[in-house]
Order: sequence, then structure tokens, then C-alpha cells
Amino acid sequence: MLTSHPLLLLHYSCTCIKALLSRNLRKVPMQKASIQWIGQQKFLATSPSGHAVPFDSDRDSNEAPGAMEMVLMALGACTATDMVIILEKKRQKLESLEVLCSGERAAEPPTVWTKLEVLFRLRGTIDEAAVKHAMSLTEEKYCSVAAMLKKTAAFTWRYEILPASATGAK
Repeated sequence: MLTSHPLLLLHYSCTCIKALLSRNLRKVPMQKASIQWIGQQKFLATSPSGHAVPFDSDRDSNEAPGAMEMVLMALGACTATDMVIILEKKRQKLESLEVLCSGERAAEPPTVWTKLEVLFRLRGTIDEAAVKHAMSLTEEKYCSVAAMLKKTAAFTWRYEILPASATGAK
């Protein structure tokens, strides 16, 4: 057997390790967001995909969301996307989905999110086991925003399934 020779075995092992590493460490291009100060505590951010979003860090003027509000909304959007895709794959008849994200922040700077609750309010003809499975997948595997926030915040995940409307699913 050729692999019984120590040098061939070492070469074979290194080749396998390189192949595994190259598969798991694929190069992802760096994304860039641009934030332009537009006066006072107001900013206009442009996303990597080119969408402009206003920010207002002055909670007294409150003319646009602040950065931490956007993080909370990003959590809701990320988990909502996962839930819709997963439930569609499970052939569930989802009519509507509302995600309510609430949380508490640290008292002292940096005032990171320390406690977060995500409530999925679903309407349609939906199997409860499918909702639980979808919720666990977004929590544990798919939602990148939740994965980042887990570093500082304790999460609570809940759902409510509301009856299908008389008009039926979308």
C-alpha cells in the first residue's frame, strides 16, 4: 500500500487538510458602508448595495432612527426573512408575519443590548412544529444579526400562531 510510507502519508494528510481548509475558508469580499455627516447629530448612511438610510443620534429631535434602533430592526428583519423562507420550504400557508423585537441596554457605555426578546406573530394555516423548527434554525444557525447580538445579550424567543383569515393564505 502506497500510503504506508511515512512521507507519502504525511503528503496525503497535508493535501487533505489543505482541501478542507480551502473549502471552509472561502474568501468573502469585504463590504463597505459609507456614513456622511449632514449636520447636528444626523447622518446619511449608504449601504454596500447602494441604499441610503438616514440616522439621527439625537433622541430629542428624533427625525430618524438611531444606530441601536437600526440594530433592533435588523434583528427583526433578519429573523423574519429566515422564518418566511423556512416556512415556505415546509409548505406552510403563511398569511402574515409580524416580528416584535424588544430589549434592554446596558446602563453604562457602551450601552449594548443586554436582554432581547423576539416575538413572532404568525397568521395562517401553520403547523406548530414547523414554527418551532423554523424559530430554532433562525436562532441557532441562520440569523447573522442574532449571532452577533448573542455575544452581549440574553435572548428570549416566542411565537404566537393566529388563526387563518377567512380569505385564506397568500
